[in-house]
Amino acid sequence: MGENTDIRRTIPAGAKVHYWGTPDGWHLRAFAWPAETATPRGSILFQGGRGDIFEKYLEVFHHWHEQGWTITSFDWRGQGGSGRLTSRPHCGDIDSFDTFIADLRAFYADWESATPGPHVVIGHSMGGHLILRGLVEGAIRPDAAVIVAPMLGVKSALGPFAERAARILGGAGDSTRPAWKSNEKPYTTETRANLLTHDQARYSDEIYWQQHNPEIVTGPPSWRWLIEGFKSMRELAKNPKLRKMPVPVLALVAKADGLVDAKAALRIIPKLPDARIVAFGKESAHEILREEDKVRNRAIGEIDLFLAARAQRR
Repeated sequence: MGENTDIRRTIPAGAKVHYWGTPDGWHLRAFAWPAETATPRGSILFQGGRGDIFEKYLEVFHHWHEQGWTITSFDWRGQGGSGRLTSRPHCGDIDSFDTFIADLRAFYADWESATPGPHVVIGHSMGGHLILRGLVEGAIRPDAAVIVAPMLGVKSALGPFAERAARILGGAGDSTRPAWKSNEKPYTTETRANLLTHDQARYSDEIYWQQHNPEIVTGPPSWRWLIEGFKSMRELAKNPKLRKMPVPVLALVAKADGLVDAKAALRIIPKLPDARIVAFGKESAHEILREEDKVRNRAIGEIDLFLAARAQRR
């Protein structure tokens, strides 16, 4: 599959890129690709991670669309093509992760009413965190959910002191300023590419889209984003509603992930009453669905089996 450059770098003919207005008047860039069959398999809402754009996942969208799924996605507020909350055009900022959840709640309600069931939500990294939060808080209630390399903790040299350090450093001066210069992870000798995927061709797709549309480029997070992210992760981990959340969940976890803390995911996800974990070793970096074929194919196969069992056609 690694040679599918055309489908990874072209918006499908049947898809539409448009803007969706939130209740408070923000505009989220969205992707909608209706199933092209009289008997749709169902609908998938796919949400990427911090700084992501939906174009990065066109290849896996094709896979599901061929099975008859309607595919929808949107760029999170303040990143990609969904505007900025700071005057710095490449800095990803947010006032509170509660705002992300409010956007998800409103978008999901519209999407669910307008698309065929069963309804499935899939979230990668920060998207996985927000999807799980949305499930636990009742903001969304799909038939099934998949979280991929979920951001339930982050890798930091400061360990348990990372949140406190972010509050101290971010609280001094303008908290909407970038927390670091450019890389996905500061103070590391690893390149951004190696932190994300072992597949250089798939990694280069992101560069292609950034060059094709420079306005969608999102760089480092703001200090405020970090502070709010730590707060959201801490509160989710302690939320007693985790143990009562009824939606079946499949979690794909990369144990060698250099960005998010896989141990946090392996500790939190078993609290859910109906969850299955599929773990990957050193063969997978953070972007499991954009990894080399042996990893990616296994991940997609696990998702397909899960959906066949837990999101059956109506």
